Amino acid sequence: MRRIGSKRLAAVACVGVLALATACGTSSGDGGGGGEKAGEEQGGFTAPDVPMAEEVGDPEGQVNVLAWPGYAEDGSTDKSIDWVTPFEKESGCQANVKYFGTSDEAVQLMKTGEYDVVSASGDATLRMIAAGDVAPVNTDLLTNYADIADFLKDQAFNSVGGQMYGVPHGWGANLLMYNTEAVSPAPTSWGSVFDDASAYAGKVTAYDSPIYIADAALYLMNSQPDLGIKDPYALDEDQLAAAVDLLKEQRANVSEYWSDYLKEVQAFKTGDSVIGTTWQVIASVAQGEGAPVEAVLPEEGATGWSDTWMISAKAPNPNCGYLWMDYITSPKAQAAVAEYFGEAPANTKACDLTSDKSFCDTYHATDADFAAQIHYWTTPIEQCLDGRTDVTCTNYGDWTTAWTEVKG
Repeated sequence: MRRIGSKRLAAVACVGVLALATACGTSSGDGGGGGEKAGEEQGGFTAPDVPMAEEVGDPEGQVNVLAWPGYAEDGSTDKSIDWVTPFEKESGCQANVKYFGTSDEAVQLMKTGEYDVVSASGDATLRMIAAGDVAPVNTDLLTNYADIADFLKDQAFNSVGGQMYGVPHGWGANLLMYNTEAVSPAPTSWGSVFDDASAYAGKVTAYDSPIYIADAALYLMNSQPDLGIKDPYALDEDQLAAAVDLLKEQRANVSEYWSDYLKEVQAFKTGDSVIGTTWQVIASVAQGEGAPVEAVLPEEGATGWSDTWMISAKAPNPNCGYLWMDYITSPKAQAAVAEYFGEAPANTKACDLTSDKSFCDTYHATDADFAAQIHYWTTPIEQCLDGRTDVTCTNYGDWTTAWTEVKG
């Protein structure tokens, strides 16, 4: 999927880095790291037994970073937006950053073994874990890990069998945005863009990605419980077919599928779209540009994302890789990235350092109850993530094919 890159919101200067020392080593055992040995099962999914670092030693002098645009800014986009240079100066690791535009691209690039770390979304993480392309993360080696919000840890998309395979970075919900002048009463359910979408024919918008199928599945999970959907990312063939049928019905009322946040902002400003899925940053930008919109978390909850920094199983610079993961999840770096990119920081101490003191309230950064209503993007795999073993679930390839069918 394509994510927002370089969302130019208020940015914070970033300084500070962590120093980790001692000799370098690896282990496939059950040493520190807040979890069991790699290879444990999770809902029928078994992770390959990839070694996990035991210690972090001398920096190798560089780190190859694979990132979403906006996650590793070094001042080249805007001289005032730079949290990479301070990391380089204090760690001794030159950051070689490559941006990617989709999760599929990130998955393929990680297979090369040329990159040390990647900022992976939940529709990519399990694919990387299953392929043995990323290693379990020893969280005992990360001094900032304790300050990461607990509700982001040990999730289905970033851990297997109690073992973390990454460090949470930033997160957000896929909200429902509507034009307050054209939509009345204010919507409270996703039904407004599914079963009731005809009321806004030709002015409904939806996210352009196969992972959007989970939004339909989430609605069906609540509106048609007889389908037996327990997890919007664990769909057997019949459940996927039901979601596809719902999306085809919605298609007749869709103005456009969006992936570019500027285009969604423009569509709500002109009135070409009056209701549909969005992100908080988009709502904030639209409101700032005069669009009469509000964004809500519907009663069914929502899908959403929580990106994870993962380390390659073949990392050429594992020590600098760990230094980067610790640094980028430090309070100052988190505050800088969150405000620039437009998402909730994973490190809750970042909230004291944002330039906009209301930022974390707007993004619900410390609201565990809000976060509990989010079904974070998770890669659909054949082993049903809801624990079922009597059926085979559909995988991401099936979803990609289905999404092509939906859009026609």
